[in-house]
Amino acid sequence: MPTNVLPVGSLVDATNYGPFRGLRGTIQAVNTIADESDELFCFYLVALEGTQLQMPIWFEHHEVEAVEVVASLSVDLQGNT
Repeated sequence: MPTNVLPVGSLVDATNYGPFRGLRGTIQAVNTIADESDELFCFYLVALEGTQLQMPIWFEHHEVEAVEVVASLSVDLQGNT
């Protein structure tokens, strides 16, 4: 079951309900984990704009929304291409 994953370099908005809600940033790294049921958990390391934070912040896939996708990437959980 392929799942779309945003690629590094994509521009995203933070949609979580924390202090970063509404901020925009660029994905610096992507980390995916598949559990025993082949459900994909995806995390994005995002460098936020408009903050004094020097380091990027990790967000779960449902906490960001794509604004501009650099290229699409498909992860195949079955190992097929």
